[in-house]
Amino acid sequence: MLPCLGKEGRDADIESSYYKNLSKLLEDLIASCDGTSLPVHCYSADDLIRATNNFHPSRIVRKDLNCTMFRGFLNDQLIIIARYSIGSLYHESWENEDGVRSRAIRDIVVSIHMSNHENVLKLLGCCLEFPVPALVLENAAKGVLEGDGSLRDNEDQPLILPWKIRLRIAKQLASAVTYLHTALPSPVIHRDLKPGCIFLDHDYVPKLSNFSLSITIPPTYSDAEDDPKGTIGYVDPAYMRSGCVSKKTDVYSFGVLLLVFLTGRRAWLIKPQEGGYISVIDYMKSHAYQLQAIVDPKILEEVGGNEQVEQQLHDFLELALSCTQEEIEGRPYMSNVARELVRIDESILPS
Repeated sequence: MLPCLGKEGRDADIESSYYKNLSKLLEDLIASCDGTSLPVHCYSADDLIRATNNFHPSRIVRKDLNCTMFRGFLNDQLIIIARYSIGSLYHESWENEDGVRSRAIRDIVVSIHMSNHENVLKLLGCCLEFPVPALVLENAAKGVLEGDGSLRDNEDQPLILPWKIRLRIAKQLASAVTYLHTALPSPVIHRDLKPGCIFLDHDYVPKLSNFSLSITIPPTYSDAEDDPKGTIGYVDPAYMRSGCVSKKTDVYSFGVLLLVFLTGRRAWLIKPQEGGYISVIDYMKSHAYQLQAIVDPKILEEVGGNEQVEQQLHDFLELALSCTQEEIEGRPYMSNVARELVRIDESILPS
């Protein structure tokens, strides 16, 4: 359900981009659909330009090396538009239009498969008229998480999330990643789990996004070989050493994410005065994994010595540490992580 160009006499460059993108998208959709129908709505470039005031910088909600996301207004509803850039990317072999196009289309294809999960940012459609396809996604009212797991309020000030919300976000995200690993025709590994991929709706429900670096594990295989990709501080060291990516690769990144939620610290901090950096895992080790020393002071202030909540924090830490073990054999699968987070969340009965 991909329509042809909507207007007669379109610019030759737009037409060329459209058919180049369409060809690649159809190829990837056919390869991934397992015989099922996967409808995709196409928007025009004019639609997205109007929706974002020509992609005005004031509309940016998230920006990193590979993608800029804008908030817009289209067909009487707020939307988010993801535009991929040709330029500074994770791997030098991708520094060309075809490589960026492949990643954008990968994001579209996996988003189509994942859009029926309540904790994934739903794909509304795409635009094929730009040199690289753009994604049109549902709006998420609270925006995207910062690197330390916080939000930004309307005045661009830090908004620290309560422990209950952090725990709920972790639990619901684990469900989405488990679905990614187990419910699709073949397991898909995200490879870039981090706060910048997590949006929150008006009820603080998390929405996982950005599947551009994801990779499919072939049927009957437990892993795949590929050049390491991801974000510093979140990339599995075993994957970095071997070039083998598996479900346990995402488990490691998810464990780092849990530590960020628990400590309120970024996964990776540059320390120019000390001539290096410190990771959140280094931080844990330097404090001998002592709960009172590493938990975000805002959480400790909030829980006020409640023994049941302190047990939750302890169990949450133990789970994060099991996910970030150096040896992949010792890490749990995401389905086990999801079940443990449900148990931790339900360990305190409503009063």
